[in-house]
Amino acid sequence: MRYDVIGLVAGWSLILLTIPLIISGGIGYIMNDEMSIILWSFIPPVIFCVIVGGILIRLGTRRDSAERLRDREAFAAVALSWPLIVAVGALPYWLGPTFHGPITWDGDGGTLYEILGGMIRGWFESMSGFTTSGATTIDPYASPRCEGVEDCIASQPYGILFWRSLTQWLGGMGIIMLGMLLLSRALGGGMSIARAELTGPSLSRLRPRLQETAKALWGIYIVFTILEFILLLWWADLSWFNAINYSLTTMPSGGFGTTDGGVMAFDSHLVEGIITFFMVATGINFTLFHFLLLKEYAKVINDQELRVYLMVLAGAWAVFALNLVHSAGWEWGDALRHGAFQAAAIGTSTGYASADFASWPVLSLFVLLFLMVVGASAGSTSGGLKILRLRLAFVLARREVHRMVQPRAIISVRMNGEVVDDSRMWVVIGMLSTWAALAMLSLVVLALFEPTHSLETILSVIFAALGNTGPALGAFGPTSTWAGLNWYSLFYTSLLMWAGRLELLTVLVLFHPRTWRKESKS
Repeated sequence: MRYDVIGLVAGWSLILLTIPLIISGGIGYIMNDEMSIILWSFIPPVIFCVIVGGILIRLGTRRDSAERLRDREAFAAVALSWPLIVAVGALPYWLGPTFHGPITWDGDGGTLYEILGGMIRGWFESMSGFTTSGATTIDPYASPRCEGVEDCIASQPYGILFWRSLTQWLGGMGIIMLGMLLLSRALGGGMSIARAELTGPSLSRLRPRLQETAKALWGIYIVFTILEFILLLWWADLSWFNAINYSLTTMPSGGFGTTDGGVMAFDSHLVEGIITFFMVATGINFTLFHFLLLKEYAKVINDQELRVYLMVLAGAWAVFALNLVHSAGWEWGDALRHGAFQAAAIGTSTGYASADFASWPVLSLFVLLFLMVVGASAGSTSGGLKILRLRLAFVLARREVHRMVQPRAIISVRMNGEVVDDSRMWVVIGMLSTWAALAMLSLVVLALFEPTHSLETILSVIFAALGNTGPALGAFGPTSTWAGLNWYSLFYTSLLMWAGRLELLTVLVLFHPRTWRKESKS
């Protein structure tokens, strides 16, 4: 293992993290946050990033650094840099007034127990942000800022709220990949970084060079964000602060809001319609949007994963509407409206809520759990297992059945007309089996940590964390926060979010003994 390369990647990641920290502090200043809150929330993490990042860069820089980044270092660097970034991202919550920390903002000195609890909750909030999960622990039970206020999240400083949203926007397309691609001439190995951090089984190159591909994908991402901001601001008549925050958390399939009620607080058909459109867009492979710009319409129309993705959302919408009308007595208009919104929100792992879906009939709850697991398309910002993987597994199973009937038959697994070789199929099977094994293990762990909660609650928390969805069912539905989980559960579920965002295999590389094997002198 070339530790200097890992340090170099982590160092540059910290240096680049200072930019969104400074921007968030600037937003707080513009919105008239208390200057002491701005200084204590954002200046210490900026100083930490500059000092530690500078040291790591100095120690890791070599003349041949651009040639030293192999797949092993790329995957290890991404897996290790994420917790480091999350830890820095937790400091604004812990040093500011959001959670109990070493600085007292409510006039009463916090106990050591409260300070440690604030540290865990800050870590959880940061992990939920960067992994675009959208689960939160900000409520009156955990935040000293919320005493005597009606809306706990809305009472937080504007700079902190913007930081929450910005962490999701950066995490959606991969904050480390963005930084490394901007510095690819110095580091090299950009494709390895991209494969380690981007979601989905593969990364389609749109341009001859990786930097050009990254610019195309990030350009689409930024344009969609700006377009949603304009529509929410001028058409839906939201304030500029709400419009920009919901734009920053929709495109990464994040789900953080600026109030306790989230999207429900607006109770607006127009707001929900705009957000639904962009949520559906986030679940589509971003390379297809590029093909549309190139007028290669056949590639988009014939994409098999896109067809299945749209069919799954349409099917979930139909089930929700019928079930709410016939089992819950809803009017057709409300059932169609909220059914469409929740199909898009949970199917793309965004996690917004236009209604309290945790109280829906059993059939709808089952479909919600199904959507949490499946997720959307590979190459999108959504979480979950991805439709491409599940479709390939289905085709593989069908091939094995045919082989049992016709042992001599030669049947290839194809996707969009191209043959998928067995080596890629084994990666898919490894991912699915690892996901299932981790989910079963987590069920046992959380059952031990949370013996008072129901099976529905624990199972949905696991699926929501691994699928980076955010709100769960039962006691942790869309009208509740995750503050009711104990420290062990919060930390464990944050690790599930980390593993789910990096799609398990990148994280498991850390536990392989050969990853850390010493380099020979030659």
